[in-house]
Amino acid sequence: MVNDIIHGTKTKMSVAINFLKSELGKLRTGRASPAILDDIRVEYYGTLAPINQVANVTVPDARLITIQPWEANMVTVIEKAILKSGLGLNPSHDGKVIKLPIPPLTEERRKELVRYVKKLGEDGKIEVRNIRRDANEHCKKLEKSEHVSEDDLKRGEKDIQKLTDDHIKLIDDIVVQKEKEIMTI
Repeated sequence: MVNDIIHGTKTKMSVAINFLKSELGKLRTGRASPAILDDIRVEYYGTLAPINQVANVTVPDARLITIQPWEANMVTVIEKAILKSGLGLNPSHDGKVIKLPIPPLTEERRKELVRYVKKLGEDGKIEVRNIRRDANEHCKKLEKSEHVSEDDLKRGEKDIQKLTDDHIKLIDDIVVQKEKEIMTI
């Protein structure tokens, strides 16, 4: 039973790590990445759809994203959505393809991004610790209901703590890597 809790805990912590990675991938770091468009939705036949579901999104070089809608009438819709998104990007188009130049970051903006990355990392650590707390409480409930021995409980808590330590170190490594990426561009 404790092994099931540990397995579930590992899965939940991995989900938290993947969420952090996806959030960091959306940050505009001065290098073109299609992920910065992931949260932008456009009206497409009465529903809101992500840009990558109505167009081909490519990165021909480090400072440019090109968006080629599958339908010509979507060019202006996508362009307006990007302008409204608050990304601070200025798209231009030739009627068929939208070009989205990615300007270099100022030093001040880089520092703001690093602070935000650290905040996301801290939020990730809090989530991992909350998962640890929930798992430990679950193990203690099993011991109280006499489904698990005290030795199994201690072993389970030790394993859960090791998982927590490993995932927090992984978060630290991800944050440091993203900081380097932001400051060296």
